[in-house]
This record gives sequence, structure tokens and C-alpha cells, in this order.
Amino acid sequence: MEVYLDNSATTRQYDEVTDAMAEAMRETYGNPSSLHSLGVVAEKKVREARKSLAAAFGTSEDEIYFTSGGTESDNTVLAGVASSRKRAGRKIIVSKVEHPAVLEPARRLEKAGFEVEYIGVDRHCHLDMEQLKAALTEDTILISVMGVNNEAGTIMPIGEIARLKDEYNKARGTQIWLHSDAVQALGKIPVNIKKEWRGVDFISASGHKIHGPKGIGMMYVRKGINIEPFMVGGGQERHLRSGTENTHGIMGFGLAAKLATQSFNERTSSMSAARGYLLEGIKREIPDIAVNSPEDETCCPSVLNVSFLGTRGEVILHTIEQEGIFVSTGSACSSNKKGQSHVLAAMGLKDKEIESAIRFSFSEFNTIEEMDYVLDKLKQAVMRFRKLGSFR
Repeated sequence: MEVYLDNSATTRQYDEVTDAMAEAMRETYGNPSSLHSLGVVAEKKVREARKSLAAAFGTSEDEIYFTSGGTESDNTVLAGVASSRKRAGRKIIVSKVEHPAVLEPARRLEKAGFEVEYIGVDRHCHLDMEQLKAALTEDTILISVMGVNNEAGTIMPIGEIARLKDEYNKARGTQIWLHSDAVQALGKIPVNIKKEWRGVDFISASGHKIHGPKGIGMMYVRKGINIEPFMVGGGQERHLRSGTENTHGIMGFGLAAKLATQSFNERTSSMSAARGYLLEGIKREIPDIAVNSPEDETCCPSVLNVSFLGTRGEVILHTIEQEGIFVSTGSACSSNKKGQSHVLAAMGLKDKEIESAIRFSFSEFNTIEEMDYVLDKLKQAVMRFRKLGSFR
């Protein structure tokens, strides 16, 4: 049996997406900027995809911009806001557990003379809202907090942050903007701009996290906001992101977003069932564990992070990989780098807890039968490691 539980790293494309993209590469190969009929057809397909992404976020098509992925979108927002608003203020607020696509641009801005304040989290990655509130100043121009943490699965209070930001702006006459990296949130929790995420000014998302293609992402930019472009050249995407459109990638992303939105309740219920079943099995069958993800409604249904104390996560990962089970020890974007998870460290975990952590991340395709298989092989791997006494 093969069980894929690394969906936070990437997902397998929907078959419908793969088929549509293959057809597009054969038939819809015109440049969307061309004036002839092939270009017009391609431009129409891009527009249809833009409409699907707009529907997923409950916003208008002219607020959606396509990029090469979540990383470019994050970089564009931070760099663009800093460049456009530096005369209004030079303070940016981010959480300590952001993806490197936010943290690295933030550190670059620090070197350029901006002040960056990093907001902490608790043992289960809940944001310190009191620290965030205290961090707001009239010099602040941007807050960037992810929608769902990619390692712990914790749902961040984006709606609450947006209300806090709006209240501060109204009381002080400031213009602080709010950005959220929704790469792990889209398709897993409600992200409607008119409802749960009302007041958010920028959003980043990525195709390959929702069973779409890699190499395609998007930004939501609230109407009326103008920032400096990060990619310049031909003026595509209404001059905010130049470069010939990745037409088949955009089409695939749009279709994936449409499918995910249409089956949202069924998809998330399936993820939640698999996650809950595996969690209860681990707690029942394997002693000496620490559940790092929240165990309440503040956790996204797609992520479960557990430390198997007295083991090494990397060894457990490769042991169960031999049984056809694929998991992660943390973010795929930093798993090949030396050093501990900055997320788990910010949560206050001890070195041994971080070293023994495994992230299981689910899709709607995971089944209870698969979870029984995973639990059996996982228990064997953990017990074998502990019996061998590998810490010598």
C-alpha cells in the first residue's frame, strides 16, 4: 500500500486538471497578449481562471493577479509595500512562524533600514495577540501573518487581526495594510474577503497546494491599493507582474480552485476524519508522544504534528517510507537545510521534541483504511527505534 501524507509540501494534481492542461498545451498555445484569434482564446482561458480564483476568495476578478507561486507573491507584497510606503512609515510586523518566503524578505528589509517586529506564539502556535496589539505604531505600514501555519496546522486569527488593524487605522488616522500568506489555507478553511477575512488587503496563494500545478501562484490586492511591481518588463497582469502568462498553469490553477471550492465541505470533512482517526490511534497505541498541533477547532483539518519522544523524526520518516508511507519532518522548503525548525523552536519545543517531530498532512483522498496501515507501520518503527536505544 502507498499512503501519501505530505500534502502540505505538495499535492497530486486532480486528473481533471492534468487533462485540461495537456489539452491546453496542445490547443491553446497562443500568447494571451496577441491580437489574433489564438491569443484571444488564450486570454479568455486566463480570464476564466481569474474568475474562479476570485470566486474562491469572494472578491472581484480585477483584484486577482497571477505569479509564479506563493513565494513570488509574498516577496512582491513585502517589497512592493516597503517601496511604495517608505515615506509613510518604516515598520513591518510579521509572526515568528511565517514561511521563509515572508521571513527572508522581511530580513532583507531590515538590512535596508526598516524596523521589523516578530510576534511570538504559544506552545501550539497560537499568535500572541497582545504582543501584536502592543506592536502597532503610527510608523507601521504592513502586518503579515499566514492563514494556516504549514508545520503545526494552527489557524491564525486573520479576521481578528483585520479588525484590530482597521480599528487602529480609524482611531489614529494611519493606513496599515494586512497581508496573509494563504498557501496552506486555501481549500482547507474559509477565506472569503467579504466574510471571515474581511479587511485583508493582500493574499498570496499557490496552485500546487490544492491539487493544481506547480509554478503558478496568485495575489489578491484590494482595489484602490497601488504598490511597486516586483517583476517589470512587458506590463502583463495590469503592470503589477510582467512576463508572458503561464497559460496552461493558470488554467490548471483556476480549475483546481473551482473543484476545491465546489466540494469544500466534503473535502475538509474527509481530511478531518482521517486526521482525527490517526491522532486518536497514535495517542492510544504509542506512548511518550507530544501533540504539537492544536487539538481543537483552531487546527486546520489537513495537518497533524506529533513528536515521538526518544526517536529521531528523520529516521522514522525513512523507515516508514520503506513501507510506502510518505510524511515530513517539517516544511519542504527548508527540509534540506541544516538546523532546527524555526516554527517548532518559536513554539518553545525542546531540542529532543523538535528532533522527534513528524508532520502528517492530509488530502481528501486519504482513507481510514490507510490510517490503520500507517498506525501499524508507525508504531513498529517507533518501538523498534526506542528498543535499539539509538541515542548513544
